[in-house]
Amino acid sequence: MIVVNEQVLSDVNKNFIIPPRPQILNDLELLASAQEPSLSDAAEIIAKDVAIASAILKIVNSPAYGLVRSVSNIKQAIMFLGWNGIEALVPSLKLKQMFAQNECCISLERFWDTASEIADVNMIIGQRLNNVPVEYLYTLGLFHDCGIVPMAIKFDNYVSALHTSNNTHKESLIDIEERLYGTNHATVGYYLATSWHLPVDICQLILRHHDLSMLSNITGSNQQLCYSVLKMSENLVNCVLRGDTTKDWDDIEKHVLATLNMSEDDYIDLQEEVIDFLNC
Repeated sequence: MIVVNEQVLSDVNKNFIIPPRPQILNDLELLASAQEPSLSDAAEIIAKDVAIASAILKIVNSPAYGLVRSVSNIKQAIMFLGWNGIEALVPSLKLKQMFAQNECCISLERFWDTASEIADVNMIIGQRLNNVPVEYLYTLGLFHDCGIVPMAIKFDNYVSALHTSNNTHKESLIDIEERLYGTNHATVGYYLATSWHLPVDICQLILRHHDLSMLSNITGSNQQLCYSVLKMSENLVNCVLRGDTTKDWDDIEKHVLATLNMSEDDYIDLQEEVIDFLNC
């Protein structure tokens, strides 16, 4: 398990480019703290950011929500999502705007495409669960690897760490990063998520998303459910788009299926749904 303390977080703050919390999040947080926060006012704040408003409309109208009628304007979308949905989606969508390609040694377009695919598949799996909001799962999908980007900005040879991780089963990416750089993307991502005031559970999942011991004792907690959804989504996206399982899938498949109360046949059906979604 990765351990973080004040010294570790202070080192991340000093050594990495971590984007400050966007003003739109501050404005929404201030509005949410009012005695009777208005969703109409929230819609007005969000509408000023055309890219965010457009992305929210696209998500709400996606198959993951399964709405009978499409939502045509941002006010309708915000009324549908409510405050929990706003607080989950806006930070994750804003994150994609905060880093510049010319400062980074990996392709940000490819990175965010993969993160978005995992976030979308998280939502598809989330439809099968009753107690985890799908927008919460979307945020987890988009944020879980967010620490990779600051790592790729700071270290010019970071691509080699990713290539090594992809070509070996002996070390996890976390282990490789610690060996090469003395820190890892999970810790950096945790710092970013906490500085943006994401929910505590999401911050913890970002920190522990490579920690297979999360499923060593299955309790059915929401945190285990979200972790299992993420691991299943990572594997499904990798299988469908790259033709291979993720390196840890064989070790945790039975635990993930048990946590999500799925049979192997359920998983095959889900895989067919994901294939249709990703190839549409």
